[in-house]
Amino acid sequence: MSDTAELAGLAQRLARVEAELAIGQLPARYAVAVDARNVDALVALFAADVDCGRWGSGREALKRYYASRHVLTGFYRSVHLVCGQTIDLVDADRATGTVYCRAGHEDKNHWIEMSICYFDRYVRSEGIWCFERRDEKHWYSTDWQQRPNRGAGGSFQNWPGKYEGPKFAPQLPHAWPSWAAYWEAQGDEARRAVTHAP
Repeated sequence: MSDTAELAGLAQRLARVEAELAIGQLPARYAVAVDARNVDALVALFAADVDCGRWGSGREALKRYYASRHVLTGFYRSVHLVCGQTIDLVDADRATGTVYCRAGHEDKNHWIEMSICYFDRYVRSEGIWCFERRDEKHWYSTDWQQRPNRGAGGSFQNWPGKYEGPKFAPQLPHAWPSWAAYWEAQGDEARRAVTHAP
């Protein structure tokens, strides 16, 4: 291998490591910004042209979204514990990944625990890695004194006054095609041996 090819390979590997390190900081910084209610730091983690749906696009629109009722004002104290992350680089400026999170939220007389997986898209914006989009899916939410499957109808979603009814049914683990395929292969008897829920 020529020195030029070796240097090019080294530069490519270094760029990959730098990208993964920068992307790896985003979930932890997101958790700290949410828990500190530092909205400026929070929106700075997103691409300059972030799509905020009905709120518009850009970081100012994202600020309006986070200021809306039931987002950051929907609970008082919170603790977001980032438990793990995967990163898949698509190219030099785009990546995807997943982030596991266990979050606790104070809501009046309740301390609500949630298990979350963020399905992220990352993009290099203004020269730095940012979130392009975060899609949040839940396994469950419940008051810390209750088991997760004690929500309405055993739905695994029990945040009184917020996440109630079929609209808010948790998507995980059923959102993964491998989950359904695994339990279909095991059969109903094996599933019934370990759960009463679908």
